Amino acid sequence: MGAVYAVIGAALAATLAGIGSSYGVQAAGKAAAGVTSEKPELFSKLFILQLLPATQGIYGLISAIIILIKAGIIGGGYQNLTPEMGKIYLFASLPIALVGLLSGIYQGKTAAAAILMTSKQPDSQTKGIQMTAVVETYAIFALVATIIIVLMV
Repeated sequence: MGAVYAVIGAALAATLAGIGSSYGVQAAGKAAAGVTSEKPELFSKLFILQLLPATQGIYGLISAIIILIKAGIIGGGYQNLTPEMGKIYLFASLPIALVGLLSGIYQGKTAAAAILMTSKQPDSQTKGIQMTAVVETYAIFALVATIIIVLMV
């Protein structure tokens, strides 16, 4: 039963953070597509801004892999995983799962605003990246929290 809890935790980390990234990239992509239709020369600047919300999904996947390795699901040894230990892995997944979901969404909204700013002032792209990166900070904090909890087990 412990392995089931650990797998659920890994799945939550990858899935929820991935959903947040998907939404964020989509929101930024919609804004970038609109701007690019009128100003195709800005595509590369806007594409960079669109990519920024994708990192939460990467963090969720990294967390899921670490959980599965540490729990013994990957590499064997999960047969000795107690339900209590499995629950710890499940709860360890929650920081990146939940914060990844929300920060991906909000980072996408911030990236979309930065894309609109860049469309009006192309030299302001760096400012937009900085604004978008501030939201990223919380996803990094959540990733670190998940990793620390998993490694402490």
